[in-house]
Order: sequence, then structure tokens, then C-alpha cells
Amino acid sequence: MDWGMKNRLSQLIQPDGRCFFMPIDHGYFQGPTRKLEKPEETIKPLFPYYDALFVTRGVLRACIDPVNTKPIILRVSGGTSMVGKDLANEELTTSMEDAVRLNVAAVGISVFVGSDYEQQTLLNLAKLVNEGEKYGIPVMAVTAVGKELEKRDARYLALACRIAAELGAKVVKTYWCENFEKVVNGCPVPVVMAGGPKVETDREVFEFVYDGLQKGAIGVNLGRNIWQNEHPVAMIKALRAIVHENVTVEDAMEIFNTR
Repeated sequence: MDWGMKNRLSQLIQPDGRCFFMPIDHGYFQGPTRKLEKPEETIKPLFPYYDALFVTRGVLRACIDPVNTKPIILRVSGGTSMVGKDLANEELTTSMEDAVRLNVAAVGISVFVGSDYEQQTLLNLAKLVNEGEKYGIPVMAVTAVGKELEKRDARYLALACRIAAELGAKVVKTYWCENFEKVVNGCPVPVVMAGGPKVETDREVFEFVYDGLQKGAIGVNLGRNIWQNEHPVAMIKALRAIVHENVTVEDAMEIFNTR
């Protein structure tokens, strides 16, 4: 692996082998998502606690201070919206040259395995990996499922993650599920967990994050379950403790309730 590629990955994956990514890219298909209407205000109190920010180039340029920031994972796929016909009909939206200009640590792209646009999104990934290797920029593949939440089972996610790794993704973002070890064990590159829709209780978030880490994930890429929480700073502190300090669910609950 080239020095530049190794250097960028080391910015994302911390010395303990874990990572905590904060996604605020939801607006590229959802518009002004609740609590993310003003991204700069949302992330300001959370800044000390995440390791990297997952964001589009528009919000990065408009809202993120270039003087004082964390490593950036740049969202480079899109072209659909919640009111469109199919969220899977994505294309590449951002050139690798622009990613270089923005000095990002990685780029991220969604793939929709099993959808009508499976081949299109997988070839998007392959093309992006080719460009990433040329410039020394790692690619994170996101195993998206659109509105079809029932696809979040171990068999499907293991398939999607393995294909993404086979095509050259350096990191794969996927959903936690029952028997999550089957997903991780079949993926030869690091796996990070997505948060998905906001859950009913704070404990549920702590439980799936803890379980996924025990079963081999290296970290999380959580957004809505943090910044849509009524106490986002307490939430991110508790989750960071699970990821980087190996605390239990009970310990995380205590951190959350105390802070």
C-alpha cells in the first residue's frame, strides 16, 4: 500500500484500531433533515469527540472551518432524493480531483446490492476505487438498502460487504444485524456500523454498538442517533467510551445519565 494511502487510513483508524465517524451527509437526498438544518451548529459541540466527518463537498465548503477540522470522508455519490422514484439510482457526483483539492482523508459511496441499479452502483464503486488508487485516497463503500429495511439481515449484508471489499473498498460501512459476526467474518476489510433511523431508546444504541464491536467491527459511523438525541453531547461521549475505551453498556448508560 502506498504511503499516501496508509497515511490517510491512519487519520481515520486510530492507534487503538478503532474509529468513530460522524455522518452529516443526509441532506444530499433528504434535504434539511431535522436537527441538521444548520450543520455547523449541529456539529460544533460534538467536534472533540468524533474521529472523522462524513460530509458532501457543498456542506464542507459552506459550513466547515478549514482551519480547525477533523479528517474528512467525502460523500461522492448521489443524484436521487426521497421524493424520487428509486434511491438506488445513484451516480458519481464528485470528481477525485475535487476530493484532492479538498484534501480529504477518504471518499464514500453507496452501493445498492439486489436493487434494479445494482450493476450501476457497483461499477460506480469500481471506477472510484481505480481513481482512488491513482491518487492514494481510500474508498469507503456504504451498503445502502434504500427504503427496503427488511434487507438488513446477516445473509444479505454479508453478501453486500464482501462484494464491496472484492471491488477494492478499503472500509465498508454497513448495518448491525443479528448474527453480525457472519457479516464481519466474511469481509476481508474493516467494517464500521451505520446507525440507521433513530431508535426508541438510548440503551438500544449502546447495545448494538457494543455487540457489533465484540463481533469484529472496528467502529461506527453514527449520525441521527447522536445529533437528533435530546442530549447529543452526552450521547456521543457515551458512545465514544464504548468504541475507544471498551466500556460496557451499563457503563455507557452511567456516562450518559451523568453527563
